[in-house]
Amino acid sequence: MQLGTLIPQRDVDNSPSALREFAQAAESLGYDYLEATDHVLGANAASRHDPFVMFGFLAGLTNLSFATGVLVITQRQAVLVAKQAASLDILCGGRFRLGIGIGSNSAEFTALNQDFHNRGRRSAEQVQVMQKLWGTQNMSIEGNWHRIEDSGINPRPASGRVPGSEGNVQKLRTSAAK
Repeated sequence: MQLGTLIPQRDVDNSPSALREFAQAAESLGYDYLEATDHVLGANAASRHDPFVMFGFLAGLTNLSFATGVLVITQRQAVLVAKQAASLDILCGGRFRLGIGIGSNSAEFTALNQDFHNRGRRSAEQVQVMQKLWGTQNMSIEGNWHRIEDSGINPRPASGRVPGSEGNVQKLRTSAAK
């Protein structure tokens, strides 16, 4: 069993020194990983860093693992998330787990020019796209929201996947069916 702690992004100073101090204190107390929530905008957006950027910063300062809890996938481009997750996973030595969700705040979707009502179906397709990008050098897919022809990302995770992502597939299929 691993023990993690949520970075209190809305409740503390998010300066580099405060984040470093929090992460190093968590590590010295015996925590295994740090988790960060994500909102591109919305709830107290001024006090939140992008989790990929923040974890990249903290990865060089600790030996902790990192997890998104959760990244609102439907507010982002799947190919970009696949690339960011793969890069972070490689740069932190495989210490990254990707937790994703479909989101619940329609105002965020409106501001990002995304359809709130198809987010379940769209996220299921996004997971398929990301898994193919992580596992294959060049891939092709034509879905309802993605069209990729003989392309791929680099770097890709050595394992061909980003840990934590595989458990999201069944949850997303259930959500997409609704």
